[in-house]
Amino acid sequence: MAQEATRVRDDAWFDALFRAHAPAVHRYLLRRTAAADCEDLTAEVMTIAWRRREDVPDGAELPWLYRTAGFVLANHRRKRVPGPADHLPEQVADDDPADLVLADEAARTALLTLSPRDRTVLLLHAWEGLGGVELAAVLGISRGGADAALSRARARLAAAWPRE
Repeated sequence: MAQEATRVRDDAWFDALFRAHAPAVHRYLLRRTAAADCEDLTAEVMTIAWRRREDVPDGAELPWLYRTAGFVLANHRRKRVPGPADHLPEQVADDDPADLVLADEAARTALLTLSPRDRTVLLLHAWEGLGGVELAAVLGISRGGADAALSRARARLAAAWPRE
């Protein structure tokens, strides 16, 4: 409890947080949405971090920021202006822009056969370098749950991979 009392969340703390993690948050968002929106979305994530600075866990700042970025991105996608009603598809596409940047056709094909959750788990692990506790924090599940989700996603990816 004494450690909690000595924790200072002032301007210097936020400056250090921003310098250390804003580029990673920006890259995270850049792989998932239009480049034109990334600056504003990154700023929104960092604004939330400032407002909720007492909620940011020591030692797990980046996973907390990734989780917040996921919520910000979901809200951003919900706010999009819909297109003309006569051009709406019958089914909603669940394409993640991160999948579209893959140059390897086999990898893209295999990833697109996975569920959005499996893709998220694999990409957080492979692209963002998260594992174990950090992956669990972003997903909002236990460490064991995160390990199991990663294992299952890897198995599904291996099964979806072309045998050629």
